[in-house]
Amino acid sequence: MRCVMCANTTEKKEDIVMRKKVIAGNWKMNKTPTETAAFVEDLKKVAEGKNGCDIIICVPFVDIHAAVAGTKGTNIKVGAQNVHFAPSGAYTGEISAAMLLDCGVEYVVIGHSERRQYFGETDETVNARVKAALEAGLKVILCIGELEKERDQGITAEILGKQTKVDLLGVTAEQMKNVIIAYEPVWAIGTGKTATTAQADEACGVVRNVVAELYGKAVADETIVQYGGSMNAKNAAELLACENVDGGLIGGASLKAPDFGVIIDAAQ
Repeated sequence: MRCVMCANTTEKKEDIVMRKKVIAGNWKMNKTPTETAAFVEDLKKVAEGKNGCDIIICVPFVDIHAAVAGTKGTNIKVGAQNVHFAPSGAYTGEISAAMLLDCGVEYVVIGHSERRQYFGETDETVNARVKAALEAGLKVILCIGELEKERDQGITAEILGKQTKVDLLGVTAEQMKNVIIAYEPVWAIGTGKTATTAQADEACGVVRNVVAELYGKAVADETIVQYGGSMNAKNAAELLACENVDGGLIGGASLKAPDFGVIIDAAQ
């Protein structure tokens, strides 16, 4: 389903590209391994047979084993929330791509605004992590987004363009098959504020245009661009109906199986 308000009414029908939506839960620092095992059992019930979208849960490192074990043989994939750019070494507290792969992880979130804000991530370190993850064989969910003051200043497109270009520096067109870009306006993350459908669709379209500039239209047409930023059970259907929104990176609403299930249903 397309968002009529967001769509270009002059666009030719044959130009419309249908991409399978991806619904990913970012648990942040929530749930113990015991809680994870119980949650996965609940999630399997609401996700069973829902193959119209890809379903991912990105869990804390300590929950990976329980998540992988619980989702084995289901349509639910498991992701991590960070990865280091070095394959090994004296990096106390860090986790390498090889470690994640050995644990059964398929996806990894990189560049989330909370990592940038609280842990000093820059576009350069994000780029290093993206390349390391892809080279190791992980699939990347790359997070980008503007601050509220940047939107107020009218420079959202410039910010998204810079982040996309720097974060993907050195990534090949072939590797882009394993990259999902999550547009998350920083002012909407955990604040209860949500971008309007027009804002979400426009920003995701900007990102897609930058990808086209870097890799060509064919790659851009195939690239999944999610929206994140207080997507929940109440607003998911409207946001997911937009032309350029190919799914969601879900925070708080992914911690309750019934709410996450509503969002999954909206993406079918």
